[in-house]
Amino acid sequence: MKNMNIRRGCLFLFALYIGTAIIFGKTKSLSKINKNQWLYNEQDDVYYQLGLSYASHPKDKKYETMGIFVPGQYFIGKKNNNGTYSIKINKQANINGFTVDNAPYVMPIETPGYSAMNAPSEYSSSVKQFTNAGFIYIWAGARGRDHGAPAGVTDFKAAIRYTRYSKSNLPGNTDNFFTFGMSGGGAQSAILGASGDSPLYKDYLQEIGAIMSESDAILGSMDWCPITNLDVANEAYEWNMGASRKDLTEFEQKLSDELAKEFALYINELGLKDDDGQELTLEQSENGIYQSGSYYEWTKEIVENSLNRFLAYTSFPYDAGSANMRGQTPGRPGEDGLRMKGPDGMPGGMPPMEQGGQTPPKMPPMEGKEFPEELKEYGNHGGQTPNNFEAIDNISRKASKGTISLDGIYKTAQDYIEALNAAGKWVEYDAETNTVKITSLADFSKALKVASKSLGAFDDLNSSQGENTLFSYNNGKGAHFDSRMAKLLIGTEYEEAYKNDLETTDSVGNKVQTRINMYNPMYYICNYYDGYGSSKVAKYWRIRSGIFQSDTAVNTEANLAQALKNYGAQVDFAAVWGMQHTKAEETGNSDTNFIKWVEGIVKEL
Repeated sequence: MKNMNIRRGCLFLFALYIGTAIIFGKTKSLSKINKNQWLYNEQDDVYYQLGLSYASHPKDKKYETMGIFVPGQYFIGKKNNNGTYSIKINKQANINGFTVDNAPYVMPIETPGYSAMNAPSEYSSSVKQFTNAGFIYIWAGARGRDHGAPAGVTDFKAAIRYTRYSKSNLPGNTDNFFTFGMSGGGAQSAILGASGDSPLYKDYLQEIGAIMSESDAILGSMDWCPITNLDVANEAYEWNMGASRKDLTEFEQKLSDELAKEFALYINELGLKDDDGQELTLEQSENGIYQSGSYYEWTKEIVENSLNRFLAYTSFPYDAGSANMRGQTPGRPGEDGLRMKGPDGMPGGMPPMEQGGQTPPKMPPMEGKEFPEELKEYGNHGGQTPNNFEAIDNISRKASKGTISLDGIYKTAQDYIEALNAAGKWVEYDAETNTVKITSLADFSKALKVASKSLGAFDDLNSSQGENTLFSYNNGKGAHFDSRMAKLLIGTEYEEAYKNDLETTDSVGNKVQTRINMYNPMYYICNYYDGYGSSKVAKYWRIRSGIFQSDTAVNTEANLAQALKNYGAQVDFAAVWGMQHTKAEETGNSDTNFIKWVEGIVKEL
């Protein structure tokens, strides 16, 4: 009997051991953030911890840790003999109207081109503008595209879960969690916003030993120029910008046209609706590929509204060539771009530094890369990343410019409109109302938004784009992922390569289509997709796009914003005239605007 009881006890302990393994993904558990191991920066009044493990079985220890930075007023600290601090939460604290009960958490997703993001190794004053606002700042490292999707988002989800796992030792409200990022970072911020607690991530989270008892859903997502909807990104690019391509071979022209048609077929099945509840569809047209119908008119209106807003908030004389921008990103070197001025006359509306402007924060370096030599003149922008991403995100581009060049100083709005029409009239201007109409999307693209990527723009024939690496299998090689494009290439020399890549499985047995779904916010918010309603979607969204960018179609951000509205989310969206692939803002500074947006939401809860 005694031996039987011992065996039963052993079985119980074994079951408990296995249960722990199931909960945490691996047998090793994680400790919560320790109240007695804080560091303190007295100058900025910030408590912080570094090197926190959010995964018990990380795939890459170089990236999979995090730091946390807390405003000093939220703690009462006592210095320990080893130089660290033991803290108690200060329930009387109030910073900018925030308390230890409602202070929000913010997490930057600084992953241009889906690159990896280093966790902090030391204190950085870049967090000060956020902690001064009363925010708690989570700085998580994460794997990048070289590790293959969904590694990056999986890591950020694990960091969010670990933060909530430690909430009993922290001030603020971890339900008030916001992410923010640009380009590939904006995309992953959007994915985090749309895919909260998605069951598709379960195996990947368990694989790294993430906390499985907490949620990874967030309250709000701030996304600048998010490169999303990759399942039809090639197709959208050709539908929107294919008309600007020149010198294509017969094969290339046919492929471009067929991709544009595929986008129209997708839109007609998507079920997207305008603000009045009318379904947006495309119709065949005499000029161009499906350049007619309610969806076409809706997209055309986005371009017109962007220019009309620009005319409304811009003061003339206007310097279109000024590169001295505070709070905005320098334009793509070698290309012309507009530079906006705020009411104080400073570019971007950012006050001079001596009048309280924020110094651009220093953010973690990009995966395995020096800051591109040709961009070092701009300094470390810490999220205000210069537009030339060729050296950063492994995107193949060819030099291309529109039919017009915007530079110099324009004395009046009329002078500026004449510059837009310099190579042929496509903008109709009503001086009395200071508003415009454009002749067509194709004319806009030829003038200012010229295709600069090869076919396909995100999954090219040689699998050499950054997104091909993103959907590879951690083997250093690019992989094809566009199933629509694969069908168009049946019978060509590319058929076999696309077929093989689409059938390959990853470490948990998933094919690329599942991974595409995981990295597509639309998958969770449109009933066209099987994932509709399967996740906890963020309630609040702020999306900004540079409408001149050649990096993606106008439709990418516009579709995401409209689908979120259809889903019931609260969305603040603007396509910013004159801006390229950048943290585009109509006025003001990107970080300052983000902070104000978060403040407005949390204080109304």
